[in-house]
Amino acid sequence: MTSRLVRLAALLSVAVASVHAQPAGQMIGGEVESLLEFARSRHPEFAALRAEAAAAAERIEPAGALPDPMFRTELRDITNEGKDASTNLLPPRIGSTRYIFSQSVPWFGKRDLRRDVAGAGADEAQARARAGWIELATRIKLAYAQHHVQLVSLRYAQENLDLMRRVAEISRTRYASGFGSQQDALRAQSEIIAMETDIVMLEGESKQTAARIRALLGRPDNLTLRPPEKLRSLPPPAKLEMAALEDRLKANNPQLAADDARISGAEKGRDLVERNRYPDVSFGVSPTQVGKRVAEWELMLELNIPLQQESRRAQEREAELMVDAARLRRQGNLNQALAELSESLAGLEVARGLESLVGNGLLPQAELNLNSALAAYENGRADFAAVLDAHRQLRRARGELVKARGDQQIRLAEIEKMLGEDL
Repeated sequence: MTSRLVRLAALLSVAVASVHAQPAGQMIGGEVESLLEFARSRHPEFAALRAEAAAAAERIEPAGALPDPMFRTELRDITNEGKDASTNLLPPRIGSTRYIFSQSVPWFGKRDLRRDVAGAGADEAQARARAGWIELATRIKLAYAQHHVQLVSLRYAQENLDLMRRVAEISRTRYASGFGSQQDALRAQSEIIAMETDIVMLEGESKQTAARIRALLGRPDNLTLRPPEKLRSLPPPAKLEMAALEDRLKANNPQLAADDARISGAEKGRDLVERNRYPDVSFGVSPTQVGKRVAEWELMLELNIPLQQESRRAQEREAELMVDAARLRRQGNLNQALAELSESLAGLEVARGLESLVGNGLLPQAELNLNSALAAYENGRADFAAVLDAHRQLRRARGELVKARGDQQIRLAEIEKMLGEDL
């Protein structure tokens, strides 16, 4: 019996040790930087974009390589006509065997142009990967800011609900003492129910946003998200000058970088099409075997004759139009990016001014008004409508403050998306 207990204790200790040895779930969040770092290394879509960019880079070297050499053999007189021999396929036992080795060589400059076209394609793929990451990072920043705003709104909503419950208790006490009306108590209870409904809706929105953040991280398993603790700091106004931001946008915007690569590729493609006016050349050497010896050697020169003028001219016009289209598309994207940058910058300034106005003026005044109205109502010097109006003003001020801070984060993320880098 004792030995069984010892074995059971040993098994239990091993089981406990194995449980403690299992890796704990990773916890990230609290700050948006940890989410961005996780997504950069784990998100499958961004990984696919990086793989595509790497694959495009691998096309550069083959694009400028010479084509593989060709080998051909010709077996002549395999029936051995006029000879005292039967049909055969062995070179020493037939009339003769001709071996042809040939190598095609493009016209001067074509290989370099093909390599340049492939390099421009690799640059475009790299810019697309960078644009994909910036798009993903922007969505994570927006979701993080939205989640933070929702949690702050929930905290304010709970504080507002506690205040309203206090007001409802005062109204019931006054009604029980004969100094207030039943209508005041009923209106307070209606406000409480409405606020509880708002809290439930905010909780549901917060859960949905948390699920969206997990999706933006690639839906990782064994991962715990911490609630967002703080919003990102805003850059000083000196860094938000439109002229400086415009220069940074033109230098770093990934969409414009992709457009530049596309223009370069189109120009190199046009030059390559123009080089088709000149022929490609093939060189060859051909030994001829008779019996067991090489009886003769031949040299070969082959070139294509570019006679299809109409076809080539159409290809050249197509290539020139592709260059024009790439340039026009870049100009359109630049105009759109500058317009969005200007709009987001103006929105950031408005939200920053609104936060200052509400935080330094409207919110403190609303808190004072509510405290004053509540004290007056308790002493019978004000009616319930004044308390209710002051409470609603406080709720509105808090909501506008939270919204202004959230709008600032949204505008900041939009500006950084246009710039292609963090401020």
